[in-house]
Amino acid sequence: MAMVVVVGAQWGDEGKGKVVDRLTAQADVVVRYGGGANAGHTLVVGGEKVVLRLIPSGALHAKAKCVLGPGVVIDPEVLVQEIATLRARGLFGEGRLLISDRAHVVLPHHATIDTLRESGPGAIGTTKRGIGPAYEDKAGRRGIRMADLLDAARFRERLEANLEAWRPVIVALGGEMPAIDEIVKRYGELAKELGPHVGDASAALAEAREQGKHVLLEGAQGTMLDLDHGTFPFVTSSTVISGGACAGAGIAPTHIDRVMGITKAYTTRVGGGPFPTELHGEAGEALRKAGNEYGAVTGRPRRCGWLDIAVLRHAVRVNGISELAVTKLDVLSGLPKIALGVAYELDGKRIDFPPPNRLADVTPIYEELEGWSGDLSTCRTLGELPASVRTYVRRIEELTGARVTMLGVGADRDCTIETDTPFRPR
Repeated sequence: MAMVVVVGAQWGDEGKGKVVDRLTAQADVVVRYGGGANAGHTLVVGGEKVVLRLIPSGALHAKAKCVLGPGVVIDPEVLVQEIATLRARGLFGEGRLLISDRAHVVLPHHATIDTLRESGPGAIGTTKRGIGPAYEDKAGRRGIRMADLLDAARFRERLEANLEAWRPVIVALGGEMPAIDEIVKRYGELAKELGPHVGDASAALAEAREQGKHVLLEGAQGTMLDLDHGTFPFVTSSTVISGGACAGAGIAPTHIDRVMGITKAYTTRVGGGPFPTELHGEAGEALRKAGNEYGAVTGRPRRCGWLDIAVLRHAVRVNGISELAVTKLDVLSGLPKIALGVAYELDGKRIDFPPPNRLADVTPIYEELEGWSGDLSTCRTLGELPASVRTYVRRIEELTGARVTMLGVGADRDCTIETDTPFRPR
């Protein structure tokens, strides 16, 4: 039995979906512990693409139970659609999904507020899905949870109070107050759809542990978007790092056995905020095109740049990462030289970790390595990779202190090299 956390080690979009999908072949339970429908996890199996926003990326493995923990904010509309999509593919039988009764609900006015804020001068580049306002309600102790949604009278009562709390904000932003009756009717219909899946996620995970099952905990977004440890204020509204798995799933810290970090072979981010190793102009566009770097949820083009080792060091430290999965090595094929951002210079001094509030002021320090060419997608062992790829991977290990145990050499599930598994005996 093992409990393994998989966490993004950059600004999100690292390929967690593919890694979780791959590891779920060894897991009995897979858990989303944070975020909401702003997290688009893309899976490619047999050349066919599936995008999941709420249901864990292990959903394509029929034997694994999927759990949405209390730390997730649930958009019922999105969740009902995802369940229907997976059932249509014959992939989501009865009893496979458990939604925490303590998880908070994303309501229509949350998305309205998010959109209105992003239309103003203080925009930070959110997905406009209402995730931030939903977490504000949670922190403000006025949120509505899944257990409330299933109680019609209680839902209406709490909805009325919630809307009154938001009224000054909506009016100040120039928005219109939603019709309570319409929300009550629609969310009542959604509650009937989701009700059979709602229960105590923490108790279910405790039972799975007692039964000796393998549990995989899937993070959303990436370390640099963490509310406390990311590039504040250009962050998400939840605890992204591995420690968030404890509160977000309802498990004890002593029960986590390993943490695997996911990083691309280069760096991307969506939205505003500092990005030291960003490539501009033709170089950035070429990397974006080669990697098909567009948001799975929003379709927005991602900003692209060289791999930032300082960011990875930070992720290894705050998450307790012992092993890394490096995805999209194939995207760098054809480049004669590849740069690694090994540290920063700030005020004439070298620093090895991102500063808390002056990341925009740093100058990256680069180390140049030989590039590689050719199709990597058929490689299934380290020995089949070009020597320059192996050198690149070893340098990442040396600079971060974490072992690389999984490498992505193509988009499909099978285009993966594994040298070890986090589910090995402790």
